[in-house]
Amino acid sequence: MKNYLILLLSILVFSCQQKGTKETTVETSDTIFTKKNKEEKKEENKQIDDTIFMNFANDKGLYTAEGSLDSIHSKIYVKFKNEDLGELNAKIIPSTGKGNIRFNQIIFPDKSSDGPFGMDLKIQLKQKGNHILVIGHSLMADSPFWGKFEVQLENKKE
Repeated sequence: MKNYLILLLSILVFSCQQKGTKETTVETSDTIFTKKNKEEKKEENKQIDDTIFMNFANDKGLYTAEGSLDSIHSKIYVKFKNEDLGELNAKIIPSTGKGNIRFNQIIFPDKSSDGPFGMDLKIQLKQKGNHILVIGHSLMADSPFWGKFEVQLENKKE
């Protein structure tokens, strides 16, 4: 019985130690082609929560972005960096054509502000740095604007 037990244990130990080595081959190709499509990497200014970051201008130097006002985001902040002094021309174009929407305020890099304005804004930028435009509806008028709009910014250099 003792021999039988030793034989059984030795078979068990040897069977656990023997691991089959399987060789797997993976075929690799010689060349890998990747194309970067310009349309895939289209640079856009997008609204994230209540902020639109204006980082990319089109060929004409015009910054455009689409945004939306709703009951949760009743004010939209458009942030842009001004590196050249000059005149800022900005427009809000509602998707419905008309609406109670305007530039409420512009906040300059030194934290001073000006406003309110209308749907069109022309102002001299006398400071370099990060500016913030606040877009919302006029509290003096009825029926606040809810929906999509387009905002356009152009900085004409002096």
